[in-house]
Amino acid sequence: MNFDLPILAPSILAADFLKLGDELQTCKDAGINWFHCDIMDGHFVPNISYGPGIVGAVRKSVPDSFLDVHLMIENPDNYIDDFADAGSDLISVHYEACPHLHRTIQSIKQNGCMAGVVINPATSTDLLRPILPDVDLALIMSVNPGFGGQKFIQSSYRKVQELKQIRSELNAEFLIEIDGGVGTKNISKLVETGVDVLVAGSSVFKAEDIPERISELNSLALKGSEKVV
Repeated sequence: MNFDLPILAPSILAADFLKLGDELQTCKDAGINWFHCDIMDGHFVPNISYGPGIVGAVRKSVPDSFLDVHLMIENPDNYIDDFADAGSDLISVHYEACPHLHRTIQSIKQNGCMAGVVINPATSTDLLRPILPDVDLALIMSVNPGFGGQKFIQSSYRKVQELKQIRSELNAEFLIEIDGGVGTKNISKLVETGVDVLVAGSSVFKAEDIPERISELNSLALKGSEKVV
């Protein structure tokens, strides 16, 4: 995978859906090439967001952008085809929602997408060891999934460090992504700790000046990368 790291990935969950196309273009004009799509079903998490139709609309609006689709849903195997057809570049599923995780990851790849695995705050990184050689991305939830704008869980730093160590031990190449409570106060430290992809929803889309906030977050992320040993 050839990406310029670190990557800022705005989550469209926090966007104004009445102005979604305009806000996506604003992000594109500010240098964003990776968008995060949070899919919630009201069962696996206590909220409902949107489905393949919106992902397809995002794909049409920013056709050359990377779409990172995060399935916070039960029975994700039933919907992989739909989200792949909608234009997903990468589909991530929760460890906690997949009793046959290897099969689910294989299904994602058979649909022509990159594959990711996600863990909730209370799930140990060690449980991911068997699947990590087979995925392109591992996502740490730094809030309990289901709602935007939550406070960052501090133990997430340790989990990032653990994943980075496991990646080294396995000689693997998956990206480390974090989602939840990412903003100007912690983005530098997150990159310094080992995060490659930083999902930011409210921090980007609720800002008074979205391009200015994107520039600030990217600048802080680069400062963190300069401290990576």
